[in-house]
Amino acid sequence: MGTRKLGRPTDQRMAMLRNMVTSLLENGKIETTVTRAKEVRSLAEKMITLGKTNTLHSRRQALAFITKESVVTKVFEEIAPKYADRNGGYTRIIKTGVRRGDNAPTAIIALVD
Repeated sequence: MGTRKLGRPTDQRMAMLRNMVTSLLENGKIETTVTRAKEVRSLAEKMITLGKTNTLHSRRQALAFITKESVVTKVFEEIAPKYADRNGGYTRIIKTGVRRGDNAPTAIIALVD
């Protein structure tokens, strides 16, 4: 976990990041602000790295963070084997401009093919 507070108390921030990581791993990409994307990147890459070891312990660690069992299964059976020969860098952040309401810089974070 990084040092960005994202303007939220710890419990709300962790819940938001857990949901965003789950959505990213489930759908392959999500659109959010640049700072949130940078936080999600580190956590998502940790989950994929856990998937590469594929032991009962690593599966339980992933289940403790990811909110859906089906997504954990997908990480361990589909996503992690795809990156077996890669040391990190599983995600890509593409800046997409600013949000209309508050002018916040937005980005798409996606899994690298």
